Amino acid sequence: MTRALLLVDVQLDYFPGGAFPLVDPEPAARAARRVLEHFRSTGEDVVHVFHTATDPDAGFFVPGTPGVAFHPDVEPRAGETVVEKHEPNSFIGTGLERSLRDRGVTDLIVVGMMTSMCVDSTTRAASELGFTCTVVADVCAAPDLTLGDLTVPGATVHTAFLAALDGSFASVVESVELLRR
Repeated sequence: MTRALLLVDVQLDYFPGGAFPLVDPEPAARAARRVLEHFRSTGEDVVHVFHTATDPDAGFFVPGTPGVAFHPDVEPRAGETVVEKHEPNSFIGTGLERSLRDRGVTDLIVVGMMTSMCVDSTTRAASELGFTCTVVADVCAAPDLTLGDLTVPGATVHTAFLAALDGSFASVVESVELLRR
C-alpha cells in the first residue's frame, strides 16, 4: 500500500470574501493543515488539485483572480504535485491518474472543497479507477443547496454526500482517527 493525500480545491473563492463561500470552510482548512503536516512529516505523497474556470463568466475560479489561489493553510511546497483541473472530477483532462500510478499510489486520502461536487466526483472516479479511498469528513465543506423552494443547509448536504460515499466508494473518517492510524 502506497498512499497519497489528495487536497481538492482548497481555494480562496470558497472562503469568506471569496466568490462562492461554503458553510464553515475555516475549520476544514485548519484540519487540512494538520493532515497535510502529518503527510509531510512522514514523507508520504501530497497532491494539490486546483480548479480554474474555462468560462470567463463562471463567477468563481476565474484565472487571474485572487480566488483561484490556494488557502494559506495548504499552500503547496516545492516537490509536491500540483494538478490544475477544469471539471469537478479531478481525473478528467488531467494527468492525475498517470502521476499517481507512476508513483505506485494505491490508496487516496481525499480532502477538500466542496463535499457535494468536486470531492464527491473525484472520490467516485478514483474508486472506479481502482484506488482505495478514504474521505476525511472534517477536512471537507459544502454549500447550502437550493432546489425549487427548498434550501438544504450546508451541514446536511455535507453529511448526505459523505453518507452516500461511505462504504460504497470510500471509507469516511474524521481527521483524529486518520492521524491515529
